[in-house]
Amino acid sequence: MNLLALDTSSVACSVAVQIGNKVVERHEEQPREHTRLLLPMIESAVKESGAALSDLDAIVLGNGPGSFIGMRIAASVAQGLAFGAGLEIIPVSSMAAVAAQVFVEQDALEVVVAQDAHMSEVYLGIYRLESGMPVEVVPERLQIIELIRELQDEVEGRRLAAGFGWQRYPELLAANQHFFSATSTVLYPRATFLLGLAADGTAVKPQDIVPAYLRQKVAEKPTRNP
Repeated sequence: MNLLALDTSSVACSVAVQIGNKVVERHEEQPREHTRLLLPMIESAVKESGAALSDLDAIVLGNGPGSFIGMRIAASVAQGLAFGAGLEIIPVSSMAAVAAQVFVEQDALEVVVAQDAHMSEVYLGIYRLESGMPVEVVPERLQIIELIRELQDEVEGRRLAAGFGWQRYPELLAANQHFFSATSTVLYPRATFLLGLAADGTAVKPQDIVPAYLRQKVAEKPTRNP
């Protein structure tokens, strides 16, 4: 498939274009610069790929969870491009993209991704590799800074922690350190790894995109998991 992938759910602004077997990526980690960076990065990557938007089959959107403002930026740009080119959008998990990169680059049976959700919470995702794809062990959710109950089940293999949330809240890592074999250096989603997730995604019309906020109100107070 010919695809354009983009993700601005974290401090990383990431774009990838896949034309056949060729992939062109642009990736920068600059907080609060997504509005300035995203469109020029898309234009540059599309140009280098030798294709045009009209050659694409779909747009792959890193749909969070993550930064509220960042997610809206990527969703708005994806919608605008899709409307203009007559394309559908395939929303995929930004955290699953982090897990996908870890599975490709490191030996892991299970990857636990934590991203900063602010207010002493993280977005948490637990994934295992099945048929070459990262699959949720439990649904992605908000997690306060405490012991993660699902990690008490032992795994016969390497369980890795990934994502910036472990650095943002070192006390979360300290509370769960004994469940991990190692901590990965993969912190933010890269658009290249969104591309592989598109095969299991469902394409929707641009107007039907709903970002995966998980927390619907920024002002909601954290609550403990039952």
